[in-house]
Amino acid sequence: MNDTAAKSASLEKVTFEDALQELEGIVASLERGEVSLDDAIAAFERGTQLKSHCQARLEEARMKVEQLRLPADGSSPDSAVPFSAED
Repeated sequence: MNDTAAKSASLEKVTFEDALQELEGIVASLERGEVSLDDAIAAFERGTQLKSHCQARLEEARMKVEQLRLPADGSSPDSAVPFSAED
């Protein structure tokens, strides 16, 4: 498995918060111009992967929230539909 594939696979276990923090670090280093061209390209590719990961996690969270059925009186829901990313 090459380095890019390994990093992509490792994203499955990265939390949203950790991915966002890493992405912010990449952006900061690119803005400061502290990296070589090759490193900047690699950082951009990693940043793109992290952005996609964060977007997917946010979409999953949005779908989970939408599936909650809150009663009109504001009380706790009686049930919730299980979330499935395949739907």
